[in-house]
Amino acid sequence: MLIRRLLAGVTALALTLTPAFAADYMGGAVKSTDIGGKMVLTDAEGMTLYTFDKDTQGDGKSVCNGDCAVKWPPLMAAADAADEGDFTVVTRDDGSKMWAYKGWPLYYWYEDMAAGDTKGDGVGGVWHLALE
Repeated sequence: MLIRRLLAGVTALALTLTPAFAADYMGGAVKSTDIGGKMVLTDAEGMTLYTFDKDTQGDGKSVCNGDCAVKWPPLMAAADAADEGDFTVVTRDDGSKMWAYKGWPLYYWYEDMAAGDTKGDGVGGVWHLALE
């Protein structure tokens, strides 16, 4: 009986710590995930995606290149990727492709280490969670 209670408690705790996935996009490559009561875009493994205020929405341009892209790696797209609904393909300065959501290029933050981490939110006042 005690073991059952312990297992139930551990399961309940694990469920509260694990982000809950609500929707899949692009064949599951991107998910809408409830993190702290906000619907945040993540990759398939639950790693948080971000947008950058210095990018101009809808112009198909990412201004985060070079050293910026080391700390803020883009959500890369295959060379032959095609737009899918609100997700569009952006060509980077080096010719590689990345994904954007509603015109905003999507990035990771290098200090996020586990699914559900949001350490990049608010960095420099210009980086934000990519909200659905």
